[in-house]
Parts: sequence; C-alpha cells; structure tokens
Amino acid sequence: MSLPPPCPRPRARRRLSAALVVCAVTAGTLMSAVGPAAAHGEPAAPGQNDLAPHVASPRVMAEMRDDEVAALGPEHAEEHARARAAIRGIGDYPQTTRTNRYNALTASQASTNAGFDPAVSGAFKEYFPSPDFGDHVALLPTGKVLLFSFERIESNPEKEPAPTQTIGRENAGRAFLWDPAKGTGTDAFKQVTPPIANMPDGLDQERPAPFFCSGHSFLPNGMLGVFGGNLGGNGGTGAKLSLVFDPWTETWTRNPDMSVGRWYPSVVTGADGRQLIMSGQSELGYGTPTPVVERFPAKGFPVPQGRNDTPRNTPVDRFKADAPFSTDYPHLFSLNDGNVYGFGRQANEQWRFDPVAESRSDLTARPDGRRRNYGSAVMLPGGVSGPDSALVLGGDRDNPSTLRFSNGSWTAEKSRAFGRTQDDTLLLPNGRLMTVNGAYDIRDYGNGPYNPNADLKYRQVELRDDQGNWKLGPVQRLPRGYHSNAVVLPDGRVMVTGDELQQLANNPDTAAIPSSMNGTIEIYEPAYLHQGARPALDNPPTTPVGYDKSFTVTSTTPGQAVKAVLLAPTTSTHSVNTSQRHLDLRITSRAGNRLQLQAPPDAKAAPPGWYMLFLLNDQGVPSVAKWVQLSSTA
Repeated sequence: MSLPPPCPRPRARRRLSAALVVCAVTAGTLMSAVGPAAAHGEPAAPGQNDLAPHVASPRVMAEMRDDEVAALGPEHAEEHARARAAIRGIGDYPQTTRTNRYNALTASQASTNAGFDPAVSGAFKEYFPSPDFGDHVALLPTGKVLLFSFERIESNPEKEPAPTQTIGRENAGRAFLWDPAKGTGTDAFKQVTPPIANMPDGLDQERPAPFFCSGHSFLPNGMLGVFGGNLGGNGGTGAKLSLVFDPWTETWTRNPDMSVGRWYPSVVTGADGRQLIMSGQSELGYGTPTPVVERFPAKGFPVPQGRNDTPRNTPVDRFKADAPFSTDYPHLFSLNDGNVYGFGRQANEQWRFDPVAESRSDLTARPDGRRRNYGSAVMLPGGVSGPDSALVLGGDRDNPSTLRFSNGSWTAEKSRAFGRTQDDTLLLPNGRLMTVNGAYDIRDYGNGPYNPNADLKYRQVELRDDQGNWKLGPVQRLPRGYHSNAVVLPDGRVMVTGDELQQLANNPDTAAIPSSMNGTIEIYEPAYLHQGARPALDNPPTTPVGYDKSFTVTSTTPGQAVKAVLLAPTTSTHSVNTSQRHLDLRITSRAGNRLQLQAPPDAKAAPPGWYMLFLLNDQGVPSVAKWVQLSSTA
C-alpha cells in the first residue's frame, strides 16, 4: 500500500439537511444491528461482541452537539456527527462527478452487456449498497457472508480512506454479515463488531481491533481464523492480533497475540486442520517482512471440530522452518500430497513446506522471471483425489501469461486477454474458472496514484472452458481493483464487492456515505443459471462425514444428477484465496430418489472442514448447494 497523503484540515461547515434526513432514517437500523449494549457502552463479556463498548473517533466526537444529544439521544446524535465529519472529506470530489460517473458506468454496462447471451456468458443481475467496503470476505457455512475492513478516515476517493498511517482510536476495524436469504436491503446486514482492543501504540485508546489487511482461513469447525492487521504508522506496521469469528454464534474471540506483527500475511489450513501463518510486514513497519512461520492452534491444543469448540486462550506456536518471502501475501495451497506450497510474488521465491516434518524445500523458480504483484492463483480441480496442481495467472500488469505448477515443474497454459493485477479468479461448481475484477496496478488504475478513474476493460470478466481457453464476457457495474473480492454463493451465483476508492468515487448518493452504506455488492449469474432447470438436492448428512466413507442424499430429480462435487467456501483478500477447492465425488449407487456418494479419500485430498455439496446435470447446471462437514474424527 502506498503512503497516503496527509489528512486535510477541516473545512467550513456545509449544509447537511439531506444527509441528516437519511441519517435519521438509517440510524435506528444500524444501531439496532450493533445491539443495545454496544450503543450504551457497557463492558464487553468474553466472546460476546454485541456487548462491546462503542468507540467513536475524535473527529466524530468533535462534531457532537449537546443540543442534539439532548433532543435525539447519544446514538442518533452521533449519526449526525458522523455525517458532518464525513461531509468534510467530500468537498474536493464533487457529488456531481460521483453521480455522473455512476450513471455513465450504469449506461455503458447496459449497452455492452446487451451483446452477450446470458446462456453463454452469464449476466450481471443485481447491484445494491452494502455497509462495508468488503476488503475482506468469507462465505460462512451458515450461508451468510462476512465482510470486514476499516473505519475510513477520508471520503474523498482521490485520497487514502484507510487509517494505515494512523495510530490511536481512529485506527479501527469494522465487520458486517450479509444474509442473502434476507435480500438486499439494510435489514439483510448485521454489524458484528470485532473485539475491543487497546493496541500497543502508546496512546492507551480502546477501539474495535484494526484487523484490516490481515490473513485468514477456515478451521475444521467452520470458524474463521484471522491473523494480523494494522498497528498504524511507519508505512504499514503489523499487528499481532489473533482472532476467531464464530459463524454459529456470530461473535468474535480474541486469542493470545502472535509472536510477531503481520500486515499483509497469508494463512492456509493444512490436512491436519491447523493453520499456517506466513509473511506480512512486522511490528517494525513497512519493509520488514517477517520470515517467521506460526501455527494455530499450537501443538498441544486441540484442533476445533465441533460448533461449540471455540478456541479460547489458544496460542500460536512457531513452526520450525522459516518462510523468507521478501514480499507479502504469498499464495499458499495445501495440495493432495499433504504439503503446503508457497508461491511468492518474486519468481525465485517458490517453496514447499512439510507440515509434519516442519521443513521447507526449494521449488523450481517460476519461469517467467518476473515479479507478479497482487494477482490471482487457484488450485485446479483434481477429480476425486483432490488438487495436485495450481494455476498462477494474475499480478503482472503487462503480461497475461498463465503458468501451471504440477509435479514439481511449471508449464505454460493458455493466456488471458491481457495482464491484470488485483483480479479474483474463482472455481465454479462445474469446475470451470472465471476471473472478475482487476486493475493496472495497486492504486494506479492507469491514470495516476489514488485516482479512481479506471481503464474500463478491467470491468470485463474472463471465462475459462474445459479446454483451458479464456473468453471475455460481460462487464460489471464498477471497475474494482485493489481490495476487490468475489465469492461463489451456495445457490451458484457470484457475489462481487470491494475496492473502497471505486465505491466512494461512484456513489450516486453522497448522503449514503455518512450513513455507512458506502460499499456496494454486485451479483453475477454464471451461464449455468440460464441453461434450464437445476437438479434437486435434499437431505444431506446432519453429522460429520468421515473420509472415504459413504453417505446418502436424496433428489426429486435423480435422473438429472450425473455428477456430485464438493466446493470449499471462499475467504479472500488482496487477490489471495487459499481456501477454495473443487473435488468430484463418486456416485456409488442409486435407488429411487436416493444417491449414495463416497467422501474424499483422506484429509490430504480435502482438509477437514465445511464444503458445499452440489449435484450437476449433464450440462453442468448445479443444484442449490447443501453444506457437508468432513472430519478426521467422524
């Protein structure tokens, strides 16, 4: 992340009536999502973040007015104060520009996509506001999506909105859940504030833990481990935070800190269900990537398997081998030999880690010889045995080459249309790939640092067929680059979000920014959702499934079910997605509406955890997924 410019001095007060009207409408919804205890500042109970004390930034507190507190109450008065504080940062990026840009993007999307057949290329269908920028996302086994980022310090999209250089109370995290079952309105979102933390920055100021630019992966019980974050200052200083989000109770837990700070680390879950944490800028600041590898839970502590197994007071420990990545957010994949493969951004930083021996060995250098910035990589489907290869395809803005790593060597695959960074490549239920989002660099979208004007070609998705051929498809509404994300939902749709600068630059309603609905979500429907009826899937196992064991599901359309697959849920940030995984399941017998399936052979093929189970017809049209848990202890 480039160093942001200094924050501007407060400007003269502006007329706020429109913003405050919207604030009055939305404040009750947002505060009820936080919970009454949070609104009134009661002390936090362990693991119960609805009870966390509410923290307002000094900028907001400076805008508080005694008359509004008396007339409206402290919560509603604070919403007005937030509006005033936010409007101060908007003045040098006119609302007319925002509205005109948004309208132009909307019109060009409609005209361009009229030339694409949804049954061939898919279609973008919905676009709606979100309370979070979505810099980090995770599809939870409840079907809800966790989005988290930061409390912005700036609303002008030509300046840095994240408090990367900020220490103290304003350097705070934020998180929300989106429930697709509740639709797209404000009621579909719930705030799940991270634990209140007093960071070691010398200021003794509590705030929601600043976990943005952290790394994360899933534990076997469906909980999300989140490690690192931003301590603030010195170009990006790593926090030692170790957190777990429990999707079953929708609460956060803070565990003992890691031994080193990490800003931009990567995390992967191995075959044993433990998480390996690598890289990231240390607590000394930007330019000090740590080689220390840590593991969660530490040896001697149980790996959480059940819904009630929340790790509490659970430390990390040090892995014996180091990972000397010189750049952050490496791609980490647990392939079906049980080893973790680390594909660094530098061509000569490619390593294999043995989780059992706790050793590191060299891999062949990436043959392109070029540095790849933040760009996508993905494990390729490996049939019933799990993935044995990975595709590295993004991160080089001037080179669209795509490279496959398999059996210790690299081979060239068919290239995409152009080089792009900040892209997200997803595995679909039918085993095909799609790329969405992307840019020319980090904050340079072809028009200069911090300028949100993007080259519009990056709005176009790319789709990969069974033969490895890439084809450009329809365009999304917003160009989304740095901090963009995408998730395959259980119904087969794709959720697209992220890139705070683009979301701020193209917000058609300035009043929505201070009301906290300053992010956006867009929904893409892949072609398979426009190719006829889906197979039906019912009655998945209600208890964990053991490896290589048979289990039964039912279908009211058994004749249409020609294939069964597992798709691991996505958790991603900064184009790094270590979790997604695609496996075929053998259909071993059929009897009426009952299908007997065989689980993956072992945890090397599919690490323990929750997976989406799909049935597919002969055209690759998927059912709506059901959740299945694989467990070594079942």
